[in-house]
Parts: sequence; C-alpha cells; structure tokens
Amino acid sequence: MNVKGKGETITLNWKIGGVLLGLVFFGAVLLVKPIGVSTQFVILDGIIADAVNPEFVTQTDDGYSSTNVYLAKSNGKYAKHVSNPLNYSFVFVLAMAAGAFLSVKARGGLEPEESKLPKIWRENYGDTPWARYAVALLGGFVALYGARLAGGCTSGHMMSGMMQTALSGYIFAAGAFAAAIPTAMLVFRKG
Repeated sequence: MNVKGKGETITLNWKIGGVLLGLVFFGAVLLVKPIGVSTQFVILDGIIADAVNPEFVTQTDDGYSSTNVYLAKSNGKYAKHVSNPLNYSFVFVLAMAAGAFLSVKARGGLEPEESKLPKIWRENYGDTPWARYAVALLGGFVALYGARLAGGCTSGHMMSGMMQTALSGYIFAAGAFAAAIPTAMLVFRKG
C-alpha cells in the first residue's frame, strides 16, 4: 500500500501492519481485557433509548436493570454500561474513530486523486461512488447484525479468541475465511 504524505510516498508493508495489530491485541489482552467492539453498538443504542425514556435503565439497590432483556442480563452488566458509558470498551470504540480521522489527517487528508474508487470496484461496477457507499453501509449492517447473532464480532471471536488460544477463535476464523473468500470472488468477478 502506498501512502502519499507531504511530497513523498511511503510504502506500508502489510506484514508490518499485521505484526503491529497483533502487538496491540496482545497488549490489550495482557494489560486490560480482550478487544471486542460490537457490544458497544448495543450500549450506544441503550444510551439513546435511555435519553428518550429515562425509565429504560434504572439503578436499584442490587445494581442496574433495564426494561430491555439483553441489557438486564448478567445482573444488569450492560445496563450499568448504558448508565456509565465512559468505560474501557466504549472509549475504545470512540478512539477507533478518532484514530482513523487522525490517520487521514497525518497523511495529508483526502485529496481528489486519493478519493477515487478502487480499480477493482470500477472494473466490476463502474464509477459509482454512491453505490459503493450504499454497499458499504449494507455490508456494515449485515456484519454488525451477524456479530450480535453470534454473540460477538470478529475482534472478539477471531482476533482476541486466537490471542487467547481459544479453539472457538480458530474455528470462527476458519469459518469467516471460508465464507469471505468465495463471497469476494463472487462480488468482484473482474480484477
């Protein structure tokens, strides 16, 4: 991958990126807890619902509870996070968005030639940026919906699971790639 900075092009090696990502996951597991982010979207939904309906999450003598069964489970663990969202996981998700923004700014921002659609998209679907945005939004929705059905996202199941040498993490990774590779071949037949 080439990144244009202020008058220079920097080539980033995917292997170095993989090692750095592995070190971040290792550090998180070692120092805090395994990384997983899909639950934080549920927490965000709960924050919004609680702002609309103040009785959505309530504090009791035993802790927290909610009218929502999912938030109330585990003795109100998620309901507590809705009431007190400044926890490690929620701040981590906010930091991911901030980090992406800072990364774009550090490499000089988005310039017109950098914001063009990838060649493989143009070969398969033409020069249609709004179609690409719609597909990305739909794909993100399907991935998040699937993550909630599975009880966690790829960060939690695959990356953190494999980091902890959990057999389920390796099985999930095999399943994810077994589905992703044929899907990519079907969606991007040209290129």
